[in-house]
Amino acid sequence: MPVGLDPVVGFFVLGVAAGLLRSDLKLSGGLSDTLSLYLLIAIGLKGGIELSNAQVGSLLMPVAVVVLVSIGTPLLAFQVLQRFGKLPRPDAASIAAHYGSVSVVTFAVGTSYLTRQSVAYEGYMSVFLVFLEFPALIMGVLLAKGVNRDTNWRLLAHEVLTGKAIVLLVGALLIGSFWGAEALQSLSKFYSDLFKGLLSLFLLGMGIVTASRLGDLRRAGLFLVAFGIVMPIVSACVGVLTGWCIGLSLGGTTLLAVLYASASYIAAPAAMRIAIPEANPGLSMGAALGVTFPFNILVGVPLYHQMTMLMYRSAT
Repeated sequence: MPVGLDPVVGFFVLGVAAGLLRSDLKLSGGLSDTLSLYLLIAIGLKGGIELSNAQVGSLLMPVAVVVLVSIGTPLLAFQVLQRFGKLPRPDAASIAAHYGSVSVVTFAVGTSYLTRQSVAYEGYMSVFLVFLEFPALIMGVLLAKGVNRDTNWRLLAHEVLTGKAIVLLVGALLIGSFWGAEALQSLSKFYSDLFKGLLSLFLLGMGIVTASRLGDLRRAGLFLVAFGIVMPIVSACVGVLTGWCIGLSLGGTTLLAVLYASASYIAAPAAMRIAIPEANPGLSMGAALGVTFPFNILVGVPLYHQMTMLMYRSAT
């Protein structure tokens, strides 16, 4: 067992096993939606409470740097997918957008891992999570089509900015920052004490869904499997360097590496369905959910933590 692997990850493995065994175990769609809403609110709320004690002005430069550096991920992914994967332009752009955006659940697993390791991190890391959700989606459209009159930017912006991930993360962030200590006192029993238990249920459901996506990968071939493993590691290296350069703590840099390494499977599919309808969603979801998500939570998070520790040791 990897050092420090969180017990909640075991529920993801159980879900995958149940799916592969064709068990009748399943989570209803309503319960899965409720659990995802809970995780989004809990993460945003915690970030907002921490933000209430921080100098907002001091975060402007780090946020700008983190977002600007993140744009390199879809650009690199697009070139690799086209040049080496020989994928059509719409598919390469759609997959690149998925890998440039972020996964809230992978972030949640990362925070749970660091808590178990007693590693402190900046509480406002969820602010980065919010701002990293949508730039890559815009880049995906530009890579697929360029700027032309056929792009329905208003519809795309509405889909991205009013999607449940952004609305709940931003809304909970504002609530936490406005009420601060009062929000912590009145809501912590539900949104903090129960967090890992409800996360384990969500990961159980994600394991079942992941098992159902493995067929897409078989049709896609070995290239996308390799891409789904190598691309997160490369992105995590960029995250480690970026976190160190902007002065984040070891824990904060680890979480930034986790964010850069993650791939979206909530906001990105919805946005790409509207913006690039000709792209095959089975390829992007198969890679993001069938390869990168399990790789990150089983191997990636502990690996990125070790990478960060190595970086910080060598820098001192």
